[in-house]
Amino acid sequence: MKHLKENLVENSVTAVVKESLSKAISYPDYRAMVTQLTLEGKSTGEQQSEALANYTMLNDKRMKRLDKTLKITNEIAEKLGEINKKITFLVLTESWCGDAAQTMPVMHKMAEVNANIDFKVVLRDENLSLMNLFLTNGTLSIPKLVILNENLEVLADWGPRPQEAAQMVVDYKKEHGTLTDEFKQDLQLWYTKDKGQSTASDILACLFLE
Repeated sequence: MKHLKENLVENSVTAVVKESLSKAISYPDYRAMVTQLTLEGKSTGEQQSEALANYTMLNDKRMKRLDKTLKITNEIAEKLGEINKKITFLVLTESWCGDAAQTMPVMHKMAEVNANIDFKVVLRDENLSLMNLFLTNGTLSIPKLVILNENLEVLADWGPRPQEAAQMVVDYKKEHGTLTDEFKQDLQLWYTKDKGQSTASDILACLFLE
């Protein structure tokens, strides 16, 4: 009976994954969309505000810079090269998310290393059924990367931040109760200094759990 229940749950998850994948776009298409939204003074999602539009503009600049400057180390590239079966990186995001802007270019660079990795993007608020399967401490935190095998079964998930950055957030919240604008700036500086290495290492660890 337990085995039957597990199969039913797995089939249900796969159905949700398939539905979201049918709406997924490539990373280049996502980047083009964010750039266009910036030109229009908008963000993704039904809720529009000046703040969200400004975050989207900042993120477009960040991703543009990272797309040009980020490099995957030889060590990580070699490990990625060992993947000999088709897998999918499916990431949930929104244009205004600062953590996504810092980590999605890393995911894209990792996918470029091996043709067996297909990188797809979906918007969180348009895919809440999927998002609700991968909550972080009960919240809709993004980005959330879901790693799928060729049968669209979930191998692992990652996000919304590298472990070190996540610990910084936990520690700051414990001491101050909430994240201030000053802390958010410090977090962006951490990402800049880290140059995507923590993100790449964390995701690589997820890929080689088995």
